[in-house]
Amino acid sequence: MLDNSVILVTGGTGSFGKCFIENIFKEYSPKKVIVYSRDEYKQFKMKNKFAKILSPEQQDKLRFFIGDVRDKERLYRAFKGVDYVVHAAAMKQVPACEYNPFEAIKTNIHGAQNIVDAALDRGIKKVVALSTDKAVNPINLYGGTKLVSDKLFISAGAYSGENGTVFSIVRYGNVAGSRGSVIPYFKNILEQGSKELPITDMRMTRFWITLEEGVNLVLKALKESKGGETYISKIPSFKISDLAKAMCKDCTIKEIGIREGEKLHEVMITKDDSRSTYEYDKHYIIYPQFDWWSASRCFAEGGKRIEEGFEYSSGDNCQWLDVNEIRERLSQLNIEY
Repeated sequence: MLDNSVILVTGGTGSFGKCFIENIFKEYSPKKVIVYSRDEYKQFKMKNKFAKILSPEQQDKLRFFIGDVRDKERLYRAFKGVDYVVHAAAMKQVPACEYNPFEAIKTNIHGAQNIVDAALDRGIKKVVALSTDKAVNPINLYGGTKLVSDKLFISAGAYSGENGTVFSIVRYGNVAGSRGSVIPYFKNILEQGSKELPITDMRMTRFWITLEEGVNLVLKALKESKGGETYISKIPSFKISDLAKAMCKDCTIKEIGIREGEKLHEVMITKDDSRSTYEYDKHYIIYPQFDWWSASRCFAEGGKRIEEGFEYSSGDNCQWLDVNEIRERLSQLNIEY
């Protein structure tokens, strides 16, 4: 499906974009892959990095397009001739969104609407948008903007028609080892010689997902989505206190209090969503609850409807990593600062 196709990734210079594009060139033979982002220096660094790992023929297929998702005209130009779009661009830092709410809304909400409009008008085959656990029962502005973004992409199917653009969502939390997450934060503290690690709340849990697992879920959505689905991986949970023990056996753990906008647990599926959620071998799919979708009933094969009232939370997951398992997984990570 992705062979001889044109793929565009918004926010393509980020951790996800780099991993996704490297995977595309390893597994497929695309006609062209376009990185759409607003930072020319990050594009310069990425181009130099990929010059070392791609063949000359593959390098000719990798293009860099300066642009912002806020700029609808630029998106229309960039989307010309594109088959598939992966929307990874967003303002993601919770404090930055809290302090700059208008800017977060422009990027995460208005930008999402621009993607929808450009995709529909340019005849894009499929769009997969990256979501976050923070969009579920949001308690901070970042989560609120991503909730609205998710709703825009799901509702966009009403404008597509039977043969129009297919929109779907992939939802996961912080990627293990990614820039700005807890693992590099702890690692930096330890490298400075400290023997004390701060934890906001000893009860805190998170899901463990790697960048590669996130990429694979996006590829599944690109291949299988019919329109309006939200894809969620089945992944293990871990306690932040166990992570601290795994990273430093002899460290003291200091509880410092939960921060504004921070949750004790990551929630991917709410009890209300359970009514339209199906379970598969390695993932869940939340299906739309609209008349336009109900008429088609495009359920993926092999799924089983989950019980009403089910909630998929890192706090009461059925899969858990202990300290030794976390330590083993840490040894395999490429940690970003």
